[in-house]
Amino acid sequence: MRTLAKFGVVTLFGLLAACGDSFEERALIGAGAGGATALATDGDVATGALIGGAVNVAYCSQYPENC
Repeated sequence: MRTLAKFGVVTLFGLLAACGDSFEERALIGAGAGGATALATDGDVATGALIGGAVNVAYCSQYPENC
């Protein structure tokens, strides 16, 4: 059950990450989602925030119509 709950949290934060109107907003929102996901899954929060910010910016650069 704990694994299912972690999967749900990761999915929720992943869905919230792809938004923001500017580069800074996308980086900040991605960092928040990555950090929160890392916290919920007992990972390193700083690493999660760094990866989340970078991935959200990269995703929105690649698929701007989705952001």
